[in-house]
Amino acid sequence: MRAVWARAFLGFGATLTTTLFLVSGSALSDHATALTMPSSSAPREPGPQTSPDQAQIHVLSSRPDTVMGDSALVRVRPPHPFEPHVMRLEVEGRDVTDALHPVHLPGTGRVLEGVVTDLPEGPSTLVASVDPPEDDDGAPRAVSLTVTSHPESGPVFSGPHQEPFVCRTQDFELAWGGSLGEPLNEACSAPTRVGYVYRTTAGEFEALPPGDRLPSDTATTTTSTGAEVPYTVRVETGTVNRSVYETAILHDPRDPEPDPWAPPQGWNRRLVYKFGGGCPGGWYVQGTRTAGVVDHGMLSQGYAVASASLNVFGNNCNDLLAAETMNGVKERFILGHGVPNHTLGWGSSGGAYQAHQIADNHPGLLDGIVVSQSYPDVGFATVPAVTDALLLRSYVEAHPGALTREQQRAVSGFGSWEGIDAMAEAAARIDPQGVCPSALPRERRYHPEENPDGARCDLYSHTVNVYGTDPATGLPRRPLDNVGVQYGLGALVEGDIDVDEFLHLNEHIGGFDPDGRVVAERTEGDRKAIAAAHDSGRLLHGGGGLADIPIVDHRPYQDAAPGGDIHMRYHSFSTRDRLEAANGTAANHVMLVEPHRNGVFGADQPIAGRALRELDAWVGAAALDARIRPDSTSGERLERTRPEWLTDSCWIGGERVVAPQLPLPAGRGDRCADAFPVHASPRIVAGGPLSSDVIKCRTIPFEEAEHPAEFDAEQTEWAREVFADGVCDWSRPGVEQRAPKGPWQFF
Repeated sequence: MRAVWARAFLGFGATLTTTLFLVSGSALSDHATALTMPSSSAPREPGPQTSPDQAQIHVLSSRPDTVMGDSALVRVRPPHPFEPHVMRLEVEGRDVTDALHPVHLPGTGRVLEGVVTDLPEGPSTLVASVDPPEDDDGAPRAVSLTVTSHPESGPVFSGPHQEPFVCRTQDFELAWGGSLGEPLNEACSAPTRVGYVYRTTAGEFEALPPGDRLPSDTATTTTSTGAEVPYTVRVETGTVNRSVYETAILHDPRDPEPDPWAPPQGWNRRLVYKFGGGCPGGWYVQGTRTAGVVDHGMLSQGYAVASASLNVFGNNCNDLLAAETMNGVKERFILGHGVPNHTLGWGSSGGAYQAHQIADNHPGLLDGIVVSQSYPDVGFATVPAVTDALLLRSYVEAHPGALTREQQRAVSGFGSWEGIDAMAEAAARIDPQGVCPSALPRERRYHPEENPDGARCDLYSHTVNVYGTDPATGLPRRPLDNVGVQYGLGALVEGDIDVDEFLHLNEHIGGFDPDGRVVAERTEGDRKAIAAAHDSGRLLHGGGGLADIPIVDHRPYQDAAPGGDIHMRYHSFSTRDRLEAANGTAANHVMLVEPHRNGVFGADQPIAGRALRELDAWVGAAALDARIRPDSTSGERLERTRPEWLTDSCWIGGERVVAPQLPLPAGRGDRCADAFPVHASPRIVAGGPLSSDVIKCRTIPFEEAEHPAEFDAEQTEWAREVFADGVCDWSRPGVEQRAPKGPWQFF
């Protein structure tokens, strides 16, 4: 075999071909290919600063410590001046050199790459060494790398599996027809299936009939790299991490099966990972759908598309498990097609939660994101807003006539009175009986009397691996807290309610018992859960991986929806404020606002689709800039390379208005702010920060002299009784508030 390698290298030529991808004037270099041998399966990365006289080993398909299954795509770089054909690779003493192939890596030269299989579960050591003739005693020392292989069904870093767990492979419909089939085991595994669909000249996707000829109505498409190819799509469906996954890529079935060194001609070397929305009901089930990979707006441009059922928050409302699932699916894609130049995240609502937190807490999985109808996170941007809305609604129901509709709206901060009810309904996610998935049998569900040990259908039970369990009660710890919150403070200051109405509201607003039911007492958050939320990144911090990648925030405006809507615009500013607090800048965060309509967030739509293409250009240009200016910071690169089109903007009556997006009150008189006003939440009206990043406020005693409203003596005494535990001091960081402990934490 090594003689074959030697002959291959004799014909090696230095000529490279490079394809340029142009968007907004930015040039992105695609994979360079050697004329006489396969190019690397991965783009060139700087790698660790080691001596060229020392060999290097890299795992390309994942981090070395997060391998799922028994296979890994590996690169071995020989030490100077040795040639690849004299290298030897072992796994725990087993020679796996035959798995490697000579390839050309642009900017580096000749290296070895291959898929190493039969890795043992747990840690194992890869050892690369020079295997010289017996009389050569000048070989450099061997180098090693520890890899850790985990079960294909997981877990890796998300902690113990949730039980019960309902398999749904038999109900998962394949893109080309039929179902994935019955699960093979309790881990909900199923055989990997590959099928094809094609785009017709009439603009529809159809199952591709078997045979060696394409249908006469097969369309063609020209990709972003200029390749004109038949519009036929290879769709792979399988299971990993107890999730069903799908990948889709342009590929002519008459061509050989793709592999990491012979990718399809139509692939532009970019991967879009799609995240699906939802949350309530997202527990205990595998799910029957992904976010959808047969996406015309993406595939027609040559993007590969991937998604998984546990990356739909309606199936799994846990960003940590979502990150683990994405890690496994991306690994599967790389093993079959090679490493993409970059991976772009795409998600709306619950999909935006995932994109934000995966990018921040697991850097390297995503290189840029487009989010829509976004929130920073589910636990601390959304939950306090919806639970406060439920408390306000319950207060009004218990005290009819206490507040007018307009006063209620002023206390809520929402754009419409109807928004209170819409938000209150969304509080079901903290109720263990609130929204259970229909696939979870009723006899397995929690009931306080009939089945107290049953499955609790709430957010905190679903995140128990992070928050832990209270040993005194056996219940999941909750970071939920409203002690000291002065509900309606802003409405009081503005004169929308008077002091008596303010005090009556705060005396009776209440809180939640462990089963999510409204009770008279305020809710005190568990300090350990609050600390865990900050330490683990469950509260989006913004100073991790998000600091180093472009973020495009697309907002179809819904604050004025007739029936109210939970997707309010202030959440975009919460994310921006967190980025600025963590990094001193939010220059990598772009807001695009337009009127809401069905289907507006699609890669085939004018604004969202353009945003994806421009993001692609931005990521590629920043990567190129990093190679040219290796000493610059990621922030400098992102500012320097941002495409001109990607700047804060809104669209009014079809006209684009380019201007910095501003919240109220700073935005008063601004065209975008007037057309798409930024409202608030009950916690913000109570004086809390727009960033919504204080889980439990620090309190100070109520002092009438320090209060922005005037109280008489009787009202002062009443206030001291209502706020016996003090009032929130929003000028200080919250209790246990701090940066996460670091990326890629294991639970």
